[in-house]
Amino acid sequence: MGWTHAFHCAACLICTIPGLLAPVAAAPPHKAPDKSPNAAISPRQQRSRVIYDSYILGPGDTLLIELLDLPELSGTVAIGPDGTLYLPRLRALFVEGLTVEELRYFLTQQFRTYVKNPQLYIRPIGYRPIRVYVGGEVRRPGYYTLSGVQGTSQDAETADNDSDVVSDSTLSTGQAATRRFRARQGLVGGSSSQTLFPTVFDAIRQAEGVTPYSDLAQVQVTRRQPVSAGGGRLRTELNFLSLITQGDESQNIRLFDGDVVSVGKSPVVLREQLLKAGQTNLSPQFIQVYVSGRVQTPGGVTLPQGSSLNQALNLAGGPKLLRGKVEFIRFTREGEIDRRVFSYNPNAASDTAGNPILVSGDIIRIRESALSGSITVLNELTGPFVGIYSVYSLFRGVR
Repeated sequence: MGWTHAFHCAACLICTIPGLLAPVAAAPPHKAPDKSPNAAISPRQQRSRVIYDSYILGPGDTLLIELLDLPELSGTVAIGPDGTLYLPRLRALFVEGLTVEELRYFLTQQFRTYVKNPQLYIRPIGYRPIRVYVGGEVRRPGYYTLSGVQGTSQDAETADNDSDVVSDSTLSTGQAATRRFRARQGLVGGSSSQTLFPTVFDAIRQAEGVTPYSDLAQVQVTRRQPVSAGGGRLRTELNFLSLITQGDESQNIRLFDGDVVSVGKSPVVLREQLLKAGQTNLSPQFIQVYVSGRVQTPGGVTLPQGSSLNQALNLAGGPKLLRGKVEFIRFTREGEIDRRVFSYNPNAASDTAGNPILVSGDIIRIRESALSGSITVLNELTGPFVGIYSVYSLFRGVR
C-alpha cells in the first residue's frame, strides 16, 4: 500500500487492541454544501469504513501534494484559518474535517475535470498543535495545547516500510504492540528523523500530574470520528499504570485534536502509584507544604511525592516540648477547605487519620498547649512593664 495509507492508519494503538473502542454516540450524517468534499466520498465507503485513528485535517496543517507527471499542479500548501486549501485550477476548497485518505479521494475526483486518470499523492509535512481537555483526578484539569517535536528514532525505517493496515490478531502480543507504537509515533522525514506526536503521558504531565487519589489504571480517552465514518465519538479505556510500572507503551496512545483525557479517581490514597509517578517525570518529584506553630523551624518544607505529615514535621525540626494538637488544612479543587484537628502521634503509620499523605500546598500547624499558651499570654502582659522598668532603671543610673 502507498504511504498515504500508512499515515492514515499510523501512530495510535487504539485500533490494534481488540475491543478497545466503543462508540459513544452515533451522529447523524453531516449535511454539507454541494461542493463539500464529503459528497465525493462514495456511500459505500461511508457505510463500511470505521476509522479509529485517522488524523483529521484542520487549519494550520501543511501538506505536500503531488500530481504525477504534473509538477505545475503540485506543491506544498497549507490549510488556511477558514479550513480551505488553495490549489491551482481548483482554487479554494473546504477540506477541514477530512482525513488524508479522504482528501486524496476528493482531490482525485476534482482533478478529473482537467486531468485524465489523475494519480495523486499527499503527504503531511507539518502538523498543527492540538488542543485537548484533561480532566478527572489530575492536579490542574483544563484545556491544554500540545505540540509535536522533531526527534530521531531507530524505528524510522520500520515505520516507513511497515505501512500496511495492522489487524488486531497481528498485534496480539505486547512486544509487537510496543514496536509498532514506537514505529508509528510520527511521520518519517528522512533516514532517521521523525515527528514525535503528543501522547496521553504528555497531556497528564501538562496538567501537573496526578494526585494521591488518581487511579491510573482507569484512564479514558474520548475521540471524535471523521464525518465520513459516521461522525460521533469513540471511547477507550486505558490501563495507564502499566506504562509507568511495566513500560507498556501500548497504553500511551497518541492524542488527536479535540481528544478528551479523563483520569479515574480512587476512594483511597494510592501511595505506591504516587511514588512511581514521582520517580518518572509524569508528576513533579517534590511537593512543598507549610509548617507553622510550635515547631523548631516553621516555614516552607520541600518533600518527595508520597510523603506524610510526620515527615514534614521532622524536616521542620519536630514539635516543641509544650505543644497542643495538630491542625491540618487542605484547599480542595472544588474550592472547599478540608480542615482536621488531631493529636500528634510520631509513631502513626502513613496514610492514616493522624498521619495523612500530603499534597503540594497543604498547611500544618502545631497548636499551643494550655501551659504554653498561658506562658505566652503572661509574657505578653508582663513584657511592656519589664520594658518600662528597664528604661526607668537606666535613667536612674545616669543621674
